[in-house]
Amino acid sequence: MLLVTMPDGGSSHIRSVCFVVPTYNEADNIEAIVRQILGLAGEDLTVHLVVADDSSPDGTGKIVEGLANEFVTLLSGDKQGLGSAYSRAFSHVLSELSVDAIVQMDADFSHAPADALRLIAALADADVAIGSRYTAGGTVDPAWGRRRRLISKCGNLFARYVAGLYRIKDCTAGFKAIRTQALRRAFPLRLPVQGYVFQVASLHALFISGARVVEVPIYFADRSAGVTKLGRKDVVEFFVHVWWLRLLSRKTFIKFALTGLTGVVVNLASFEALLVSGLNPYICSALAIELSIVWNFFVNNYWTFRDRVVKSRKRIRGLKFNAVSLVTLSISFSSFVLLRWLLPQEPLVIAQFLSIFPAVLANYFANSYWTFKADAT
Repeated sequence: MLLVTMPDGGSSHIRSVCFVVPTYNEADNIEAIVRQILGLAGEDLTVHLVVADDSSPDGTGKIVEGLANEFVTLLSGDKQGLGSAYSRAFSHVLSELSVDAIVQMDADFSHAPADALRLIAALADADVAIGSRYTAGGTVDPAWGRRRRLISKCGNLFARYVAGLYRIKDCTAGFKAIRTQALRRAFPLRLPVQGYVFQVASLHALFISGARVVEVPIYFADRSAGVTKLGRKDVVEFFVHVWWLRLLSRKTFIKFALTGLTGVVVNLASFEALLVSGLNPYICSALAIELSIVWNFFVNNYWTFRDRVVKSRKRIRGLKFNAVSLVTLSISFSSFVLLRWLLPQEPLVIAQFLSIFPAVLANYFANSYWTFKADAT
């Protein structure tokens, strides 16, 4: 068995582990990944495997059925997304199996099965061990294109600083070892999500429930077979839900976010109206952003931050707000241009919608900690 020493001088014996692997159209990879995972078992470690397949039309589920035994379980379900697959798999493991830890990983060999042993060993000092691409020593396959790298890094930074997971370098990682007890504490706290944002939502639930988290550097390989399943719905759900996680943790931010929601309506409504008038889409974007910024300022000034004692003159606050607005406008407009490049096939309004989020983040921090910063009493 793996013997790991706990920080308090005690010990924890990892005798059994269950790997959870979600699949959709992974027929080219599934048999090899199953055999490699089972190959990690030995006299000292029992390995179970749960494959959560979303009724893959390419026959992935049937291949797993042919490999099923007392250690391999197939959980079939409707295609509802990565989060739904993980949720039903975790529920099954927690209710039907008695294991010391769960390892979640992809089926496409982006995560090397052998690295799971390092994650399990890292549970000596933690409740969660993340196979991290972005901590010191972690690397990503050079085959990743610039666009994919940029999407990954931007999404990860957004999750870190909006959801409040500042100390974690790879918040969107799909390769984790989790102590079963920690998962039991955190799992009821999860919010219903279906897509890739489940990685952030589950990590956030573990974090706020008191789980100790460490990161283990890994090499993240590009898939050699099959195609990525990330879609437009996943991207939108990711940004919306990460903001929702932030809302849950800050009272002031709840007000700010609610104000932001009305600003989103102003932004999108004015953007569509300006488009109809025949203006250039980029000019429409800039004007819509400015209108929403003005709207948000007045609501935040008289509601969100009204309880703060700010002794500076309104004229000074106005100048500060204008400076923040210019920076926010440039951030949002730059995001719109970038998203048009990253997602050229998507409707213009999708790029406009997503460009709101980095602007709101910058706007909140600048105004909260500068424009409306409370004076010391």
